[in-house]
Amino acid sequence: MTATTRNKSTVVPAIAVGLTSTLVGIGLARFAYTALIPPVVAAQWFTTSAAVYLGAANLLGYLIGAVTAHAVSERFGARATLAASFGLAALSFLACAHAAPFAWFFFWRLLSGLTGAWLMVVGPAIALARTDPDRRPIVGSLMFMGIGLGALLSALVVPTLIHAGLWVAWVTLGALTLIAGTVGDVALYQLPNPAVASDRIESDAPAPSPAIRWAVALVVAAYACDGIGFVPHTTFWVDYLAREVGLGMGPANVQWALFGLGAMLGPVATRFIVPCLGWRASLTTGFVTKALAVGLPFVAISVWTRSLSSIVVGALIPGIVALTSGRLAELVGPVEHKRLWGRATAAFALAQAIAGYGLSGLATITGSYRPTFAIGAAVLALAFALAWFGDPARFAPRRNRLSSSPPQALG
Repeated sequence: MTATTRNKSTVVPAIAVGLTSTLVGIGLARFAYTALIPPVVAAQWFTTSAAVYLGAANLLGYLIGAVTAHAVSERFGARATLAASFGLAALSFLACAHAAPFAWFFFWRLLSGLTGAWLMVVGPAIALARTDPDRRPIVGSLMFMGIGLGALLSALVVPTLIHAGLWVAWVTLGALTLIAGTVGDVALYQLPNPAVASDRIESDAPAPSPAIRWAVALVVAAYACDGIGFVPHTTFWVDYLAREVGLGMGPANVQWALFGLGAMLGPVATRFIVPCLGWRASLTTGFVTKALAVGLPFVAISVWTRSLSSIVVGALIPGIVALTSGRLAELVGPVEHKRLWGRATAAFALAQAIAGYGLSGLATITGSYRPTFAIGAAVLALAFALAWFGDPARFAPRRNRLSSSPPQALG
């Protein structure tokens, strides 16, 4: 088998590992519940405020999972971690297939967030680690389409299943998770073992300069702000449209499907935008565009404005992830990138968990989701400013500014 043939043969299984991980990790474990909130409330399993707080439980679990994912995968191995994550995520759906006390649902929604984070951290990392460098750009773009695919599936499948019973929807989501996990495990088995990296070479890499460290800190802070701006659409959007705006589940699910479609297209779009604008300009453009799209429902809620908001925010959910990762790689190079990306993910998860509970509380107090979109837009505007100022040239000594430049981006 030639090197070219071998490289091509690993692309499909690598994409399958990453895509199934993102499909379940966020696409189903997180986004499917967004589509289930109105039916859960309508069935009187929980009040609106309780159902929203259960959504926030997933965010708390995601924070715990983001912090522990590396240690767990190092202790038990990547394949065992992924298999356990898929299995527990499926079990979390099945355990919620009947009415039960709040504490029961809280535990399983928390667990779904924790295992979702393990999938999001370990799955894409192992897919890229076992892919040749020249194939990583295409794998890195396509595997994040699972996020949008999960949202799209939940929008198309959940409304149909609800007619057969709420429990049918939960069980079906559990079955889909098991199928995705099986596909991912088979694909992982087909990938070659990663080459052993030289720790000595990595340890000899120069430390980032103070100017680059400042720039990195601002980019990480901007990404944490995105964790706050992430919440209104991913947690409240369907319930806001269905019950508060009064559209009903049909039109609300159409918007959720548009959100999923946007999320599938976002990672692909970044591949065309970055070569034209560069990582920094692409990231700042992404933040300002997302701020406008998140804030749009606060200003107008016509069919055109809500559709535009759904598609653009959907596209920039995975889009900002890819752009932030690429910007950090550009700033610090491949050696430091893995460590700093872990910190950025933890910062995002922490901000997201705080925002989940804070904005849920605000919605309960005010009786409206509408203010959450204004807050999300304002925080994303701050993210734009932070990312814009995250330029090492702004912090370098004056005599070095003309000659300083960050390392080149990965792949």
